[in-house]
Amino acid sequence: MIFSTKKEKKYSYVEAGEGHPLVLLHGLMGGLSNFDKMVDFFSDRGFKVYVPQLPIYDLPVLNTNLTTIAKYIIKFIESHIEGPVSIVGNSMGGHVGLILTLARPDLVKNLVLTGSSGLYERTFGDSFPRKNDRSYIRKKTEEVFYDPKVATEDLVDEVFAVVNDRMKGIKTVMLARSAIKHNMLNDLPKIVTPTCLIWGKQDNVTPPEVAEDMHKFIPNSDLFWIDKCGHAAMMEKPDEFNEILYNWIKDKV
Repeated sequence: MIFSTKKEKKYSYVEAGEGHPLVLLHGLMGGLSNFDKMVDFFSDRGFKVYVPQLPIYDLPVLNTNLTTIAKYIIKFIESHIEGPVSIVGNSMGGHVGLILTLARPDLVKNLVLTGSSGLYERTFGDSFPRKNDRSYIRKKTEEVFYDPKVATEDLVDEVFAVVNDRMKGIKTVMLARSAIKHNMLNDLPKIVTPTCLIWGKQDNVTPPEVAEDMHKFIPNSDLFWIDKCGHAAMMEKPDEFNEILYNWIKDKV
């Protein structure tokens, strides 16, 4: 199904279905399309799904950090959604979900993390040393997935465009640094919200030990593995991801 994006002065987002609100948060190099199959699946099963575009490139330079993005999503939930929501965050979106859940536990009924940053991640580094080399960008994009074919030409084009746009490149690096600085190890035990961790066994950006540590330190958490899967399980193994999440969440809403 093709979903239309609602555009307002402050927010762009996809909205589909009716029922318990599910808010999906994409990663630093991600976008709304990362969740297409999730939106299809859950909007057909009694969930109202929201996928807000995170303001990665729209914030003032001094406010380009994860805490500001978490505040942006808090305002989005307060202005657009009734009642507590379930958050699903991939990569940096998971990190934003953790910050948001700590700051406003009253807004979050369930937290779902997949390939989440917050403890340790291998980023692209402080820069792309060969940003004009499309084959290099393709290789770096493919490394995010277990199956390199998931890195389509369109996806490589998107990453290539970001890293070759000076201001977008600067803000990407700033957010990557913000994620590294905002280590949440000491905060995880304070999260009492039911938490579902769904992790690719071959995630080499936030490796399996990150999932194991999150499971160890978040008191009310469950951990599920997907084999032959990298950093973006909901893109690479959408059917398996959706079944795991649906079976976990259906009795918790």
